[in-house]
Formats: sequence, structure tokens, C-alpha cells
Amino acid sequence: QVQLVESGGGLVQAGGSLRLSCAASGRTFSSYTMGWFRQAPGKEREFVAAINWSLSTFYADSVKGRCTISRDNTKNSVYLQMASLKPEDTAVYYCAQGRRSRSFLVSYTSADYAYWGQGTQVTVSS
Repeated sequence: QVQLVESGGGLVQAGGSLRLSCAASGRTFSSYTMGWFRQAPGKEREFVAAINWSLSTFYADSVKGRCTISRDNTKNSVYLQMASLKPEDTAVYYCAQGRRSRSFLVSYTSADYAYWGQGTQVTVSS
């Protein structure tokens, strides 16, 4: 059974930075795409960023240039470094693991991710 545990959320002022972490267990971490999604109150869950097994990275236009996704396969962990945060970045951020091993294709759709963490709240004050 795969488990994903996020940490690092919190309250930050606009323009500030946060680093989210997600620790994974349960299957060969290095073989799977890892993604970050977020969901704001009253809104659909949306894609933020992903990194595949070959370390290619993908970003939503809304965070491109402000966020960096990375992974440490020795620690079974994925990270999301966020900078220049805006109030509209306020949301619960979820870590997710892709369904297919060693896939070069990265989906921006939540249904293509098999496992999810419990989420961590990020609040950006203006």
C-alpha cells in the first residue's frame, strides 16, 4: 500500500516562499511520476507541477517561473519550492503518484494519479 505524507504548508505573506515536502512509501518511488495538485475552497482540484521518473518537469502556467518541483529518490521524497507567493495560491496542496511505472507521459489530470496524500494547507495573506 502506497502512503504519501505532505508537510511544509503554512501561513505566509504575499511575496514569500514555502517549500512543501512529500514522503512516499510502498513501492519503487523512483519509477513513478510524482505530482502536486491544489484545491482552493469552492474550486476544482488543479494541476500544479509534476516530475517523471527521468526527472523531466512540468508546470501549470499559473506557477511557471515561481515554483520548482524536485525529487530525491534516495529519500523517497518529492518537493515543491514555491516563491513569490500570491493570495490566489491559497489552497490545500496534495502530493500524488502516477499510475504507470517508467512513463514518459505526464498527465495534468488528477484521475491519472493512483495515490494521494492527505494534503497540506497553504495560506497566502495579502
